[in-house]
Amino acid sequence: MARERDKKRHHRGRRKKRGSLVLRAAFLLSALVFCISVWQLVKIGKGYLDGQSEYKELRKIAANSKDHKDQFRVDFSELMSMNEDTVGWIRFYPEPSVISYPLVQGQEQEYYLHRTFQKAKNASGAIFLDVEASPDFRDKNTIIYGHRMKDGSMFRHLQDYSEREFWEKNQYFYIYTPYGTEITYHIYSAGEVKAVSDTYLTSFDGVKEYGEFLDMTKETALYDTGVEVRNSDTIVTLSTCTSASDDHRFVVRGVKEKEVTLEE
Repeated sequence: MARERDKKRHHRGRRKKRGSLVLRAAFLLSALVFCISVWQLVKIGKGYLDGQSEYKELRKIAANSKDHKDQFRVDFSELMSMNEDTVGWIRFYPEPSVISYPLVQGQEQEYYLHRTFQKAKNASGAIFLDVEASPDFRDKNTIIYGHRMKDGSMFRHLQDYSEREFWEKNQYFYIYTPYGTEITYHIYSAGEVKAVSDTYLTSFDGVKEYGEFLDMTKETALYDTGVEVRNSDTIVTLSTCTSASDDHRFVVRGVKEKEVTLEE
């Protein structure tokens, strides 16, 4: 009987020991997962801060960002000395004022997808023209891409145009060029589209096809702005991702209203 009791105590001891080891292993695994998660969050947060810091400094160095629209100027000599891929500056006024960034155009379509203006690897990327676009914004449809960042930077606030009320108060965006001009675009259409769709057409076989394209951009809009767009006009399509799925994009389309040469 004593021997049986000793055996039972021995087995119970082994089971407790195994149970303790399992608990320790589970705890260590949980701790490891937690540490990795924290590290990833820190890494993401640092990426956001680095991206914001770079673009904040660029605004100080290269742009006179006074509140009054007519006083806004960009030092393209400074920008182009930092990055030869500079093709312009995009700005919204009065809102969403956070969208005020240099425009670049890489030799490859995805080069600036995860590189900032200064070519540092960063999830924020840059605001960039389609690789096939004319850098002077003379195409019938010039496409400009930017990320929808969770910290509200880059093209995140394009989604504000999902509400007609917001559009009514903020109907324009502006592109400044190295040639000393300011191009005013009147927003005429905003909405969600498929990532692969006719929205991204940039060349057209004649006036009729371009007219059909413009009709499509109005029909797929979330609301009717009443802004007139003629077949002789040129437009810019601003594109960003959405929270819906990887297969969708949110676009804001502006028709060129005027182009003026700015005084020094």
